[in-house]
Amino acid sequence: MVLGIFIGAIFVGGTIALTLACYFLMRWMSGNEHENHERDLASSVVFRVSALHGLILALVFAQEMFSYQQLRLQTATEANAIADIYFDAGRYGDTEKVKIQKELSDYIRVVIDKEWRGLGETNRLSPEAWTQWDEAYRAILDLVPTNPRQQSLRNHMLDRIYLVSESRTKRESTVADALSGIFWFAAISGMIFIALAYYSYPPTRRNVVLISLFGAYTGVILFLIYAFSNPYMQPAELSPGPFLRLQEQIAALPPPAG
Repeated sequence: MVLGIFIGAIFVGGTIALTLACYFLMRWMSGNEHENHERDLASSVVFRVSALHGLILALVFAQEMFSYQQLRLQTATEANAIADIYFDAGRYGDTEKVKIQKELSDYIRVVIDKEWRGLGETNRLSPEAWTQWDEAYRAILDLVPTNPRQQSLRNHMLDRIYLVSESRTKRESTVADALSGIFWFAAISGMIFIALAYYSYPPTRRNVVLISLFGAYTGVILFLIYAFSNPYMQPAELSPGPFLRLQEQIAALPPPAG
């Protein structure tokens, strides 16, 4: 929370400072006397650039929010698939379940303790988690059903383990497809152009406050886009809640009889 506030303050303070700096620089370069037709032209430019700038920010913000919500859903889907496999292994047979459940428990631990944070730092899935997934997959493939019930359970576990793999790939793509530097160039240059076009308005206290508000709100939107662009790191880190709850559920199960 503290880190998020600090980064947010940097964004807001930086955009306010940049906006006012551009405004006063243009005032200094153009002089203090401006004719009415200049103000009309400046207003026209501000209106058009603001419309395009707002559209860019709105589209990117919506895209990042959608990706953030999709990751939340995908994480729950992956955890549910693992839970299905874990408990189906118990229904399959006491002997066969041991290896499958052990590999899945290790997989959950690696995802929580290593992979989640690692995705934010390296934008890559953990090879160790892939190894645990592969071991569980091999254990399911090695099952030899002896009746229709076991055959159905094996098929269902295979279907779920494929879903886990697919969900993992989607989790990685959330951060691998990071925001392009072109977006930041367009966002910052748009803010600068708008601030420059305000030069024809005198630097009265109210005008300076209004220009500062424009810079502050732009900073807030840019901060939110930045935060949601990497959901595995602060300031908008998404907790692996479904995995944590599944881990607690498994830990609360009674030990095997005998």
